[in-house]
Amino acid sequence: MDASEINRSLVSELESMGFSEAQATKALCSSGNSSLEAAVNWIIDHENDAETDEMPVVTIDIIETPSPTFDSEEVKLKAQELRERVRKRREEEDKKLEKEREKARIRAGKELLATKRMAQENERKRFEAQRKIEKEEERRERERIRQKLQQDKEERRVSLGSSMNSSTSSKSIKTSKQETKNHLEVDFSASSGNVPTKKEVLRECLRSLRRQHKEEDAKVQRAFKSLLVYVRNIISNPDEPKFRKIRLSNPAFQARVGIFKEGLQFLELCGFERVRGGDFLVLRRDKIDMAVLRSAGMVLNSAITNPFFGLLSK
Repeated sequence: MDASEINRSLVSELESMGFSEAQATKALCSSGNSSLEAAVNWIIDHENDAETDEMPVVTIDIIETPSPTFDSEEVKLKAQELRERVRKRREEEDKKLEKEREKARIRAGKELLATKRMAQENERKRFEAQRKIEKEEERRERERIRQKLQQDKEERRVSLGSSMNSSTSSKSIKTSKQETKNHLEVDFSASSGNVPTKKEVLRECLRSLRRQHKEEDAKVQRAFKSLLVYVRNIISNPDEPKFRKIRLSNPAFQARVGIFKEGLQFLELCGFERVRGGDFLVLRRDKIDMAVLRSAGMVLNSAITNPFFGLLSK
């Protein structure tokens, strides 16, 4: 593009119409600096050009001339039309951009939800697998108890048979038959799974607490954690009396555990007894059963970490 003389007045007029100095200068330079109408026509024809808003790289001489008069009202109409088209185009671009952003937000939300559901499903499967292992361990424990009962029964039978004499034979035989019958009934109950282990009773107590108060999950979790603290303190310090005595009227205890009857039942299953007119729960030193306390700790830990504890079918 050759060097041009640009009319400063025309530049000002175009700027007053809403065009930038770069657009005005380039339009006048490209249209021959002939008239305002020619410059506006050039801008309209090149409004979509990427370089329209860039200053022309030419040698420009600015000349001052009297303010020009518009050739016609058409110039004003074209300028207004151009501004309106630019405005609509920007609105369309903004709407398109907002739609793309909304699609991206929806896509991200779906991906996050899918990830969360997958994590929950994996967690559920993990706890179901853990529960299966626990059930197998309980089955083995019941079988061990059944075998022990059977062994004790045989030992008693042999002992009773060797100690019989003529003077007590009738009475001994009757007693032996009754004991055998009783032990057979115990043996049958244990082998059939009708007699739950202490660990199962503890677990069922916590499940009942969760089911009965499933709408108060935060309070239930707080109760589980408080019970676990009591149990762990006794396991770690069985000789410390303060860990084996609970005042039932204590506000903190009432707020965390005492409000649930199942919480009190759980402590009693662990060996606590009511004393002094029922004002205290106390676990006597000679009543401590470490196996029971460890089982209590295991079921409490499972209740705290398993989000489905007490909510799934057995």
